[in-house]
Amino acid sequence: MTQSYKIGIIGFGTVGQGIAEILHLKRKSLEETYGFRFQVVGIADPVKGMVYNPEGLDLAKALEAARSGTRLEDLGIGEAGWDSLKLIREGALDILLEITPTNLQTGGPGLTHLREALSRGIHVATTNKGPIALAYPELKALADQHGAILKFEGTVLSGTPVFNLRAYGLPAASIREIRGIVNGTTNYILTQMAQGKSYEEALKEAQAKGYAETDPTADVEGHDALAKAVILANVILGGSLHPDQVPCTGITGITLEDVQTAQQEGKKWKLIARAWVEDGTVKAEVRPQKIGPEDPLYAIDGVMNAVAFETDVLGSVTIVGPGAGSWEAGYALLSDMIEIHRILQTRR
Repeated sequence: MTQSYKIGIIGFGTVGQGIAEILHLKRKSLEETYGFRFQVVGIADPVKGMVYNPEGLDLAKALEAARSGTRLEDLGIGEAGWDSLKLIREGALDILLEITPTNLQTGGPGLTHLREALSRGIHVATTNKGPIALAYPELKALADQHGAILKFEGTVLSGTPVFNLRAYGLPAASIREIRGIVNGTTNYILTQMAQGKSYEEALKEAQAKGYAETDPTADVEGHDALAKAVILANVILGGSLHPDQVPCTGITGITLEDVQTAQQEGKKWKLIARAWVEDGTVKAEVRPQKIGPEDPLYAIDGVMNAVAFETDVLGSVTIVGPGAGSWEAGYALLSDMIEIHRILQTRR
């Protein structure tokens, strides 16, 4: 059954433009295949601008403006004078796509956006790790209380499915442990070091290729992987961990000599995010580990990511795929919206 949705986008950077491109290209097939009809009625971004049109925005024009540096409100495609909170409170949205930058200290501004939307019964899809790592139990309860659906597939492996795999690919399987390479920047650096480069050389190359930020702290110190470990622990294993409770060590202490010694042992260094249940308690950690060829994460090199589920019935099940990118993260949002649509169809 076809159903129409009014969508608001908060955050129109790389990922916001990625989902806008996908929606623009797949509009017809989404309706024909899934019965998913939509209008993007509002976009709010502090840099790109903010615009609202209850009849739907021209996504092609919005994307052209974002690429050319023209502010959205100067296009004449909708009303100016809107901001992110006004879009949530007054925009008559069905679905909010929250794509603001991650803040692991306060969760803001994404956490405020999610609270506002869910308390109004607006369904949410987000790639923002901060709110989910810091406040998932609260947000889930808020969504349930107001009949909203909260989805966040893109918070761990971008468009590579983790939560959908667990929900639909491993039904009734008990998950004992989750281990993953969930940060492409550090994996790339370690891969380059295995080819003889020093840490400093590998980091510079990662920055030159756009894999690492100018300030790479969040990646190389393990903070990004930490957020993902907490999300996996709390969402899949039912924990209630805060990032401050989880031991975290990055890769800055690994030397070229360490990497070469591991190679002589037939092993590789990988930054592993791990969540597990021990004596009824959910735990998590992030730290570099030497692993051998018998480990399903051993062959994951470069910027690729992977998560391995240790199950009671199938043993280890591993999914491998890209963990970042405009279209990759945009696809995560698309899959979340299709899942929201599917759930709403079952409610009828």
